[in-house]
Amino acid sequence: QVRLVESGGGLVQPGGSLRLSCVASGSIFYIVDMGWYREVPGKQRELVATISRRGTTDYLDTVKDRFTISRDNAKNTMYLQMNSLKPEDTALYYCTAKILSGSSNRDYWGQGTQVTVSS
Repeated sequence: QVRLVESGGGLVQPGGSLRLSCVASGSIFYIVDMGWYREVPGKQRELVATISRRGTTDYLDTVKDRFTISRDNAKNTMYLQMNSLKPEDTALYYCTAKILSGSSNRDYWGQGTQVTVSS
């Protein structure tokens, strides 16, 4: 019954910015780790960034210093601030979260939000 819903994707020009959001809802006891993946047709899903409950972050080398992952535990929400966007950032972005609930301890996935970087 847990759901993750992404928002904030869209079409931007190279050098522009977007802020993605991921809101978790449902029967949630505790969200442990959260992260963002991205996927393009014909390619394997790629881990973009992760953030722990304590705020420890990690980034894909190609987005480091351009993207910032953050979370608001009180709102069960995660963000990905994407600056200096490049065409190669174009992808379907998914949020994921390891969530402890009354009946499970597992990874959940959103349905994705499209980011397109083009002039």
